[in-house]
Amino acid sequence: MSGRGAGGGGPGAGGAREAAAGSEPTAVRRRITGPQGFLLAGSFLITLGSFAVLPYMSVLLHQRLGLPLGTVGVVLAVASLIQFAGGAVAGPVVARMGLRRAMLLALALRTAGFGAFVPGLTSPVLAVGALFLVSAGAALYLPANKAYLVDGAPPEGRPRLLSASGSAFNAGMALGPAAAAPLVLGSPGVLFACVTVLFALVGAGHALLPRAAAEGPADSADSADPPPDRAAGGTRTGLSPFLVTTASVYAFMFFQHFLALYAVPRTSAGFYGAVLMGYAGLLVVAQPLLAERIAALSYRAALRWGFGAMAAGMAAIAVGGHAGIVVGAALLCVGEIVLFLKNDLEALARSTAPPAAVFGRQRLAAGIGAFAAGLVGGQLYGAAEAVASARVFWLVVCLQCLLLPVLLLGRRGARGRIGPRASAG
Repeated sequence: MSGRGAGGGGPGAGGAREAAAGSEPTAVRRRITGPQGFLLAGSFLITLGSFAVLPYMSVLLHQRLGLPLGTVGVVLAVASLIQFAGGAVAGPVVARMGLRRAMLLALALRTAGFGAFVPGLTSPVLAVGALFLVSAGAALYLPANKAYLVDGAPPEGRPRLLSASGSAFNAGMALGPAAAAPLVLGSPGVLFACVTVLFALVGAGHALLPRAAAEGPADSADSADPPPDRAAGGTRTGLSPFLVTTASVYAFMFFQHFLALYAVPRTSAGFYGAVLMGYAGLLVVAQPLLAERIAALSYRAALRWGFGAMAAGMAAIAVGGHAGIVVGAALLCVGEIVLFLKNDLEALARSTAPPAAVFGRQRLAAGIGAFAAGLVGGQLYGAAEAVASARVFWLVVCLQCLLLPVLLLGRRGARGRIGPRASAG
């Protein structure tokens, strides 16, 4: 979905509806409903609770339960795979159960998982099983959450809702680790008990949500308005949001995985933590402000801006020092905002599948990108450290960020341009 397709007054029924909607007050069309507001608040609380414990999982598994670091790495990799790749299963499950019931099941799984950590703090087997249960709940919840959030919303309202959702999640990610720091090592049982109660309360609130407007095999918004490519008479070829999402997350995760290894020895752990807090705060503020501008961009322009910002950010990190790391993180934040939001919007607009299935595929694409970045990045960073020049790592990643949009856009050109969509203003 883009600003061109959503608000361009396309032909047919979509254009008639847009004309009729023109008489409605703008404030009414842009109002967040009560259920949407609850979901946004719930997204913050869920992420707050999750990130109160999950960032410390390696420490708990290794130091408290005595698992070897190699085993810890395998456990966390499998948990990540469940959380991301499980998104592909979420679509069929949601189609059968409905959005509200799928969210309730997901929250029940996560509540049970966090609750199992309380006795699991003395049992590695129980703790690992609890972690996998939490990951499975996340795999099911996130696609259903986003699908419910945009359920019944007009295409032009989706950027605002998805950006607000991203801000809620990032606010929880920023505050969760700091809120849990006093308890995570000294009283982890108390911490897991508090998180369990939080998830139980949020789950109870979800039980009061009304049924989604589209609980069947197709979303009402998608069935009412064909994707922009088809509405404009074009074909469904061109850039694949799945492929672009994979490449976007692949490029971004070099920063996510390896900045700590680079920044902490050269600055301090406190400075690194401050950078992460500032990064999350910038996401929370900037994403809703930029949402409509990003929606109005063509997909080609979004790739250039997003990957360009990431490339500049990697280059700034390579310069090193406190200023270079701060500037690099800010530029990476801009790249993340542009690419991640635009990929979701395009995936929704180009697919006739229910939104939950679309978001599930997007999660799968993100998982593939993150997995590839971990494999490639580990080898690259090790090679850079072997020649005593970690800055080379960031320069190589910068080069990849410059090449990826060229390769993606070149692949699109080789498959043929979309006439009406390519020329749409």
